[in-house]
Amino acid sequence: FRQVTLKFLGTGTMVMTHSLEHFYTASSELHNFPEFMVVGMVDGVQMVHYDSNIQKAVPEKDWMKQTDTEFWEKEKENFFYSQKSFKAEVANLKQHLNQSGGVHILQYMYGCSRDDETEQTEGFGQLGYNGENFLEYDMETLTWKSRKPQANFMQDEWNSDISRLGFWKNYFSQTCIDCLKKQVDNGKSTLMRTVPPSVSLLQKTPSSPVTCHATGFYPSGVMVFWQKYGKYQHEGVEHGEILFNDDETFQKSTHLTVMPEEWKNNKYQCVVQVTGIKKDFIKVLTESEIQTNWKDPAPNIVLYIGGVVAFLLVVVVVVVGVIIWKKKSKKGE
Repeated sequence: FRQVTLKFLGTGTMVMTHSLEHFYTASSELHNFPEFMVVGMVDGVQMVHYDSNIQKAVPEKDWMKQTDTEFWEKEKENFFYSQKSFKAEVANLKQHLNQSGGVHILQYMYGCSRDDETEQTEGFGQLGYNGENFLEYDMETLTWKSRKPQANFMQDEWNSDISRLGFWKNYFSQTCIDCLKKQVDNGKSTLMRTVPPSVSLLQKTPSSPVTCHATGFYPSGVMVFWQKYGKYQHEGVEHGEILFNDDETFQKSTHLTVMPEEWKNNKYQCVVQVTGIKKDFIKVLTESEIQTNWKDPAPNIVLYIGGVVAFLLVVVVVVVGVIIWKKKSKKGE
């Protein structure tokens, strides 16, 4: 799904763009899985879910549970209505595309974002079918655009429905933004908290890329980059994606491919910047900072192994000597 976008101010401070997203999934003949489900998220944190098995709008966070009962009853009605309309939409798609049985999945994502500083807002909506992009909402023309030739009939149907277009125009420009501001304010103790990252330098073998791994940070707004003598290093750098941790914090890795002789003779460092935290977290690339499962045998270990081998040789010589002595003694008798 969409990543939280960041903006750099002149001072180098990052400002978060908050987002509200809803993910709808409808399926047919997908066993052991709800026929319809909804997940609502604020800034990547799940706040509500609904599925056709329980047919209830369930708040996921304490700050959502404080909302009055009337709100949740209305949410339940809206999701139940969507459940029926999505089921009909799947049947409509199967008919137009000459599809019969089998597993078919309709996915729908929509929401909005708002910049804390400029208050600039943006809406976004996408519809996918069986893993392919079908429709996308165009904020300039305020219409839905087809992403596949097979979706042209849906584009024409949706754009010819004046009431539908009016609903989405109002939703993206007003309704969604009001809801986003309300949820961010209600959940600010969670959504506006900051947690510093734990930063490590990892490497599998001496010839592998060096990975700068930042984990356990919140919010998800983060910059993880390499520097050489204080300047951005672009060559040989590969950036990973921001990933979730089980405790609702985030992690991100950035990989540097450079020969050991190169980084040992030059000053490389990894810099991690997290939204809302003024301090930079820096790891200088040195041999002692690298964590790896591969290590050269330590000299004392080599000496120990050598000593054990020498001892075993002595034991073998003694045993052979005793055997020979016993044989000679027996002949003498």
